[in-house]
Amino acid sequence: MADEPTPPWSGINHLALVTNDMDATVRFYHGVLGARLVATIGAGGFRHYFFSFGPQCTVAFFEYRDHQVPAFAKPAGVPDARAIQFDHLSLNLPDDEALLDLRRRLKAADCEVTDVVDHSIIHSIYFTDNNGIALEASAWTLDVTAIAHAEAATGELDFGDRRRYADETPVAAVAELAEGGLRSTPSTRLV
Repeated sequence: MADEPTPPWSGINHLALVTNDMDATVRFYHGVLGARLVATIGAGGFRHYFFSFGPQCTVAFFEYRDHQVPAFAKPAGVPDARAIQFDHLSLNLPDDEALLDLRRRLKAADCEVTDVVDHSIIHSIYFTDNNGIALEASAWTLDVTAIAHAEAATGELDFGDRRRYADETPVAAVAELAEGGLRSTPSTRLV
């Protein structure tokens, strides 16, 4: 593999975390941190919301319906076996061709990898690292971060854009954002 060109990585597509309260998560990440809510997915038993931290760089949260994940707090940088909020890391690639090239590269190295999964706004493949850490490689099919940043520049936000905001039953915070702004945000405490 040393003779093969390396994949054209272009940063982190999204870090996927888990929340029991998507409404509070929107209020904290958008309202407190100022990370724009750029896309929502709601299908079957879960919600998946994306917050922008720069061009094509997002942090995403899953909320599983009818399943509560035990909550706990831990300081950053301190190992804890209970660290279940982490779901997977998605690495960003520029396009579907690079995604398919990486899939071939993984298969050639005898690594299990999924077929390309179409998530509407991104195409993805899933695999694990040698430690068993769940990884995803993704290519945006619709650059939701660029659209959101352009909207921010003009002040015209389009929460009715069903390509990006596809959750059929969004949390209350999304409705508040569509109406002009959040009415409340959560406070937090250091551990």
